[in-house]
Amino acid sequence: MIEAPADAPGLQYVAVSAGGPVVEHERGFADLALRRPMAAATTLMAYSMSKTITAAAVLTLVDDGAIGLDESIDRYLDGNPYGTAITVRQLLAHTSGIPNPLPLRWVHPADLDAGFDEAAALESVLRKHPSASSKPGAQFAYSNIGYWLLGPIVERASGRSFTTYVKERVLEPLAIAPEDLAYAIVDPGRHAAGYLERWSAFNLMKSFLIDRALIGDRCGAWIEIKPHQLNGAAFGGLVGTARGFGKFLSDQLRPRSAVLGEAARALFYEPQQTRPARSIPMTLGWHVGSMAGSRFFYKEGGGGGFHSMMRLYPERGIGTVVIANATGFDAGACLDAMDPGSMV
Repeated sequence: MIEAPADAPGLQYVAVSAGGPVVEHERGFADLALRRPMAAATTLMAYSMSKTITAAAVLTLVDDGAIGLDESIDRYLDGNPYGTAITVRQLLAHTSGIPNPLPLRWVHPADLDAGFDEAAALESVLRKHPSASSKPGAQFAYSNIGYWLLGPIVERASGRSFTTYVKERVLEPLAIAPEDLAYAIVDPGRHAAGYLERWSAFNLMKSFLIDRALIGDRCGAWIEIKPHQLNGAAFGGLVGTARGFGKFLSDQLRPRSAVLGEAARALFYEPQQTRPARSIPMTLGWHVGSMAGSRFFYKEGGGGGFHSMMRLYPERGIGTVVIANATGFDAGACLDAMDPGSMV
């Protein structure tokens, strides 16, 4: 009998060191209707956990001198409605003042992904939300639009599509195959179904929050969310496995990264500030937390049918990832309980 987690149909968990995996665990079901077990090779939606990979890609271009962290984003963008004072650094640190409308409808069915026009989708969002929420640098406020804009910035600076650049400069140097991380559902037969809790406030409001075309059948205590892709790759488009993200974390624990040069890696973990100089719990790509007296860096992701989090504990030499196929899954509480040394 397959044991499902208490708050999700299934999950993947990995803990890694600089040398690779030290714990790998899968539990429950990838698909309840088909009774398909969750496996290490099952792919799931990462949503905003993708943002840290986006930040790493930007910092490779900073390292190459192709992007200036403190330059106006207008150098790399056409049609930015938020003014000329916003910098690339502020996009990365969520201090740009760009608004953050609810992004749950910024998705499209997976079978329409090949012909999807991301540039038109971004233009539409900017047209609907043209006003800044605060002055650049004044406060720390999360923005999916801000990270979406990093996609075309990477494209302008690199001369390649965003997804191609990330594949060639971040994923391939770490031997991360498309089956483990990609901006598409590579194999629908290995992809997990996403689920929404049937008895939840989110379910009561689902018709207002999620495209009705994506709402699937009931399955016991769950409602299936049909396969989809995010409209913006840079703010949340990665699809993959916990072990795929684990390879990225292992690289960050090694003395030398295969992706980031020493200057870029230092920037990746540099504490950020607002103006005037007030510290925020954010670096250029990571949120900052602590547990049992140890600082860690993390990124969470969640949306229609999935929830995830990855953490990096530099002092312990450990990185961890959990991904589950349930919208309301508490990824942070799961890692608090499962991570090596969490009870210390």
